[in-house]
Amino acid sequence: MKKILSCAILSVVVVSMGAAKPEPDSKSGKGRLEVSDNRRFLQYEDGTPFFYLGDTAWELFHALDREEADMYLTTRAGQGFNVIQAVALAELDGHSVPNAYGHLPFENLDPSKPAIAEGPQNDYWDHVDYIVDKANSLGLYVGFLPTWGRYWADNKPLFNEKNAYAYGKFLGQRYKDSNLIWILGGDRRVEGEAQKDIIRAMAKGLREGDGGCHLITFHPRGGSGSAEVFHNEPWLDFNMRQNGHTNSYTERYNKTIVDYRRTPVKPVMDGEPLYEDHPIGWARDKYGHSVAADVRRAMYWDLFEGAFGHTYGHHSVWQMYDPEKRNKNVRNYPLMPWQEALNQPGARQMKYGKALMLSRPYFTRIPAPEVVVADAVPTAVPGAGTYRFTATRDSDGTWIMVYAPVGRRFVVDTSVIGGEKIRGWWFDPRTGHAARIGTFDNTGKATFISPEPGELTDWVLVLDDASCRYKAPGKKVYKQR
Repeated sequence: MKKILSCAILSVVVVSMGAAKPEPDSKSGKGRLEVSDNRRFLQYEDGTPFFYLGDTAWELFHALDREEADMYLTTRAGQGFNVIQAVALAELDGHSVPNAYGHLPFENLDPSKPAIAEGPQNDYWDHVDYIVDKANSLGLYVGFLPTWGRYWADNKPLFNEKNAYAYGKFLGQRYKDSNLIWILGGDRRVEGEAQKDIIRAMAKGLREGDGGCHLITFHPRGGSGSAEVFHNEPWLDFNMRQNGHTNSYTERYNKTIVDYRRTPVKPVMDGEPLYEDHPIGWARDKYGHSVAADVRRAMYWDLFEGAFGHTYGHHSVWQMYDPEKRNKNVRNYPLMPWQEALNQPGARQMKYGKALMLSRPYFTRIPAPEVVVADAVPTAVPGAGTYRFTATRDSDGTWIMVYAPVGRRFVVDTSVIGGEKIRGWWFDPRTGHAARIGTFDNTGKATFISPEPGELTDWVLVLDDASCRYKAPGKKVYKQR
């Protein structure tokens, strides 16, 4: 028997989505974030969904001056991002190379002694304050990393359990009234109890400093997730993966659903997938550099297999590469200045995935790879590598979405949709436009092929219970009951 939720009892209310305007997430807006009741998503305090759409700007506090930071933040807000991931103690010698104004973060490289000077613009933390406040004023939350992992994990680390606690408490107190999410870790594997204790101590300091009013997660090493070490820690509010810089589902992106299925249940997302214009698999001579299609695949693979949001990144932007400044620490062959990279196609297309997810009932979304019926040759459908099809659906039976990374014929099990009639759409993740396929009987299975057969062009198939009368995918925000 089909699971049926009559759309007649649903309150289908929609509001316009302003694509170019920052969302009202500032201090004067919706404010604090929390985990949803079903432990799968994030939401605002008023219970409305928070779709985390992040950008990696790891060197933001360290490399940019205020005018540059304003330009970066204003651009990303206008592109629909709502979280900016940045590191207070930055990877590229943030402990010993001054920021744009000649300031260092600590006295004598001691994390328990932040370098503080009188006046509003006279030290490193004044500059961090400015950027956090500017981001909040634009409706952006800061995914705030206290430190990159090298400073607690590498030889002769700066951090120990005692100063990690003190530093965490300093940050918690200073930014308790800001809109942010704490992200511990910083791209290193946790090896041994001593390193675990440093992370725990920093989390304890943050909690005591801000009174527990901000969510905390952990940014892991590539190919792994926070759940592998800290899943049962009470301070870890949601899991973060770094599926990393491959363009293959089979290698890493299939791990998102593994973390989704862990118990106790915690939300999961990918905080560092393949960056745009990045050497694929760190092997530029073998695979070249990624393009927008690669970062789109990562987004939809993650979302459709259980992620509550997604982080984008550009290889020039994370390091704020500027050839005119002749950065000392240029990493892995960036292709263009960060200012130009801000408007690469992938960056402008991320908002369409966000809009798509918000245009249907949100908190009932679950992974549904099983609705893509396996072909006689399963490596064709659901496929493997860069050609992997996957799906998500409404647990109440009102919609299905299938991500088709290539134009190949596939069959969908529609029996999970409760209605007798189905309305179909093709959603274009490059433009955000949706085209109606039509309305047809729900016979339990249906065959489809995307608008560009035989091409390496991705599309999203959206199938709705026709009686729900949902608007075009991605065009309206569906207001949750």
